Amino acid sequence: MRIVLSLLALLIALPAQADTLRIGSKRFTESYILGEVLRRTLEGKVPVEHRPGLGNTGIVFAALKAGSIDLYPEYTGTIAREILRVVGNPSIEDLNAALAPQRLGVAVRLGFNNSYALAMREDRAQALAIRTLSDLAKRPGLKLGLSQEFIGRTDGWPGLKAAYKMPYATPSGLDHGLAYEAIAAGRIDVMDIYSTDAKIERYALRVLEDDRRYFPSYEAVLLYRLDVPKRFPEAWRALQALEGRIDERRMIRMNAAAELEGKSFAEAAALLDSDGKSRSAARRSFFATLFGPDFLRLTGEHLLLVFVSLAASIALGVPLGVAAAKLPKTEQAILGTVGVIQTIPSLALFAFLIALTGTIGTWPALIALFLYALLPIVRNTCTGLTGIVRGMRQAAMALGLEPRDRLWLIEVPLALPSILAGIKTSAVINVGTATIAAFIGAGGYGERIASGLALNDNVTLLAGAIPAAALALLIQGAFEFGERQFGWMARAQARS
Repeated sequence: MRIVLSLLALLIALPAQADTLRIGSKRFTESYILGEVLRRTLEGKVPVEHRPGLGNTGIVFAALKAGSIDLYPEYTGTIAREILRVVGNPSIEDLNAALAPQRLGVAVRLGFNNSYALAMREDRAQALAIRTLSDLAKRPGLKLGLSQEFIGRTDGWPGLKAAYKMPYATPSGLDHGLAYEAIAAGRIDVMDIYSTDAKIERYALRVLEDDRRYFPSYEAVLLYRLDVPKRFPEAWRALQALEGRIDERRMIRMNAAAELEGKSFAEAAALLDSDGKSRSAARRSFFATLFGPDFLRLTGEHLLLVFVSLAASIALGVPLGVAAAKLPKTEQAILGTVGVIQTIPSLALFAFLIALTGTIGTWPALIALFLYALLPIVRNTCTGLTGIVRGMRQAAMALGLEPRDRLWLIEVPLALPSILAGIKTSAVINVGTATIAAFIGAGGYGERIASGLALNDNVTLLAGAIPAAALALLIQGAFEFGERQFGWMARAQARS
């Protein structure tokens, strides 16, 4: 247990490197690319780290306030409506005045506006004579496919529905990348888009006019901690040089390079410093993506998340299982508590732990995985101990052993197959759950899965999912081999 705590203390200290400028980005194509643009701009001027795909606005903004990142690309409309909860189109000066008490600021207008909008397939919109959002409100019965963030944002679906009196129930959330495939196949009629999406033209979509001017301006800017210019003066001057450099045409071009041409986010970001033309290249093969240069790093991060959290769960879970078995009055309370923890949605628990710990990345991910791994270990330890036949207990008592000796020398070894089965279940569950930790910057194979979802790229997605599945199978096989070896040794001792 002391070793586990030492490892956790080391991991807590990792994000506190004050000499590294940390950039965050959200989990959609444009944000990934802009994060890479910022990283490329600062390379060679200051130690810089890009933490990509950190999830939605709430998670990234919480990371910024906590100091886990120093800045990230954001949009003025999102800052006004989603973060500050103000209406209208406040100026940059107004936003800075409102953000100042949180020691945050807005600067560096990148040069383009990326507004929310709703879109339909051109042929479908033409057949129904829908050109504006007011026209859409007159056509009940259409099927909507809206992203989870758009549904939950105050400047998204709830406000839009009220402003236009839309005769639609709120649909279930659909990943933004998958929505394009769904609308192309005719499975949905309407989706939310960003005005700089590269796929609007490819899928022949009609962007519906916001005739009541509901959506505010979404000018791309940097949202940063106010101490950044003082801590990194040279880097800040380099960032200020990005003012106005990315117009809407160039942003669409970079998005298209990632989404339509199979380029990495870094390669798409590099187009900013080129003539804007992408050299044609063959799409990456599955094996080249699977065993790419990030494979060893992601594997190490995933193994760290799984086994450090599992070790901590064993250290606490086994004693809790023993307490539940030996103290019947505590059994329901212990099993009920770890059972309730298991029902908490992972992203909700991650968001809560970010606020609790004041950081993103490995530390809240380890806590979450540790909590999720408790139930199988506690339950199986309790079940294994309570399932020991009465005759075995009486035989142990006849030997004159003290209660503590009976527990650790007789009962726990007898319950060990059940305990190991619980540990095996927790380990396999942790491998899968650890992929979600990438949404808070903890790395691992989930980093590829998040990128694949953002790009609707099955190759990248599978390059993250298959190693995670293979690791789960390897861990399960290792435990089963150990159980067989343990059974063989136990039978050999019994014969002797």
